[in-house]
Amino acid sequence: MFKLLLSVVLLGAVQASDVLEFTDDDFESKISDHELILVEFFAPWCGHCKRLAPEYEAAATRLKGIVPLAKVDCTASANVCGKYGVSGYPTLKIFRDGDDSGAYDGPRTADGIVSHLKKQAGPASVEIKTVAEFENYVNDRDASVVGFFLDSASPAQAEFLKAAGALRESYRFAHTNNEELLKKNNVDAEGVILFRPKHLSSKFEESDVPYNEEKFASSKIKKFIQDNIFGICPHLTDDNKDQLKGKDLMVAYYDVDYEKNPKGSNYWRNRVMKVAKSFLDQGKKLNFAVANKNSFSHDLSELGLDSSTGEVPVVGIRTTKGDKYVMQEEFSRDGKALERFLQDYFDGNLKRYLKSEPIPESNDGPVKVLVAENFDQIVNADDKDVLIEFYAPWCGHCKSLEPKYKELGEKLSQDPNIVIAKMDATANDVPSPYEVRGFPTIYFSPAGQKQNPKRYEGGREVADFISYLKKEARNPPVVEEDEKKSKKKKKKTEL
Repeated sequence: MFKLLLSVVLLGAVQASDVLEFTDDDFESKISDHELILVEFFAPWCGHCKRLAPEYEAAATRLKGIVPLAKVDCTASANVCGKYGVSGYPTLKIFRDGDDSGAYDGPRTADGIVSHLKKQAGPASVEIKTVAEFENYVNDRDASVVGFFLDSASPAQAEFLKAAGALRESYRFAHTNNEELLKKNNVDAEGVILFRPKHLSSKFEESDVPYNEEKFASSKIKKFIQDNIFGICPHLTDDNKDQLKGKDLMVAYYDVDYEKNPKGSNYWRNRVMKVAKSFLDQGKKLNFAVANKNSFSHDLSELGLDSSTGEVPVVGIRTTKGDKYVMQEEFSRDGKALERFLQDYFDGNLKRYLKSEPIPESNDGPVKVLVAENFDQIVNADDKDVLIEFYAPWCGHCKSLEPKYKELGEKLSQDPNIVIAKMDATANDVPSPYEVRGFPTIYFSPAGQKQNPKRYEGGREVADFISYLKKEARNPPVVEEDEKKSKKKKKKTEL
C-alpha cells in the first residue's frame, strides 16, 4: 500500500507543471489577473512546439513567483487563438494587465526566456536601497547598469530611467539614492556604472566602466551602454547573438562552458583577449567573441570548420558584407597563430572562404549549374541577362518547378544573350546582394546592372518566365518554338 501511494505521489510530481493552461472558456478572465504574463499559443502536433516544450517548462519553474508562463492549445481553443491573430505555431505573446503587449521576440531557450522576462518584469530600472541588494544585483550572470543619484528628483536620474525604458529588453538596469553606495562606488552626486559579469572578469579590461560624459542625456547613456556592454571579448550565446549582428565579428569556437568549466573557458578567452586588445589599441576595427562549438555547430559548418576538433579553438571571421575568413593554422597557446591570422586579415592578405560545391566538369545543359566558385564568372558576365533559381534539394516546390525550368532553358538554349541558371543554396554560399530566405527564390541579373539584381515575383509557368524576359532582357529573347507548333505553322505556310 505504501509503495502504491509513493508511486502515485512520484507520478504526480513528474506530471506537475508550472505552466498555466488557458482555454476559450477562461482566457479572458484569467489573463487580466496578471500584470505581466507570457502566453504560448501552440498545436500538439507542431514539431517546433514540441522542441520548445521542455525549455518553456524549465523557464516557468525558474520564473515562478516572478512572471507566470501560460499556454493555449489552439486545436481546442480556436476562438481565443483567432482573436489574437495566431497563424503559426508556436506563437508567443506578452500580455500586460490583460492586454496584448505584442509578440515575444526573445530567445527560445530556458535561460533566454528567464533573462528576457526578468528584464520585462516590474519597472525598467530596479530601485536598490541597501548594500546587500546592490551586491546581489551586480553578481548576476548578466551585465548590470546602475545609476547612482543623491536626489531621486534629479534630471540626471530622469534621463537614466528614460534610457532604461528604451533598452530594458536587452539589458539590466538598477538605480539607487543610497549615499553609502555612492561613496562605495566613488560617485560624488550622480553617475552611471556598467558592471560586467563577474565570471568574465579579466586583467585585460576593467570590470566596472563609469559613464564619463558631463551631460546626462538618455541618448548618450544608451550609446555608452551599447559601446561598452560586451567589452573586448564577450561570450556569444543564443541569447545575445542578435545584439552582435551587423558587426564584423571574429569568433573563437571551443568547449566554452562557464557552468561546468569556468577556468578552462577563461583560459582560451584570455588568450584571445590579449591578442584582440593589441589590435584594438592600434585602432583596428573588429569585434571579438568566444562561443561553444557545439551550440554553434551550424556556424562552424558554414565556415567549413570541424566541431569535433580537440580542445584548442578554431577561429573564423564574418563581415557585415557576408565575407568569411578562416584561420587555417592551429591555435597556439602563445597566441602567435591568432596574431598572424589577424595581421593578414587587416593587411588584406587573406583569401575569402567560400562554401562551394566543385565546379561542374561539364556545364553544357540548358540550365547552367552555379556553385559559389563559378557564380561570378557566369552571373556577373556584364553582357548577359541571367535568370537564377536558388533552390534546396529537399524542397517540394523546387522539385515541381524543375521540369518547367528545364523546358525554359531548352527554349532559350539558342539565345546567346540570356542564361538560365540554378544554384543549390544549401551547399553553396549565396553572394551579396542576393537574399535567400525560402525556396525556390528566383532573381534576374540584368546585363550592365550586375549590382542591382531584381527579385522575380511572377508566375512559374514557362510562358510567365518568357513574358518577363521579353520585358526585362536587354535583347529580345530568341525562343525556340515547340516542334508541334513549328510543324503546324509549316503546313499552313504550304497551304
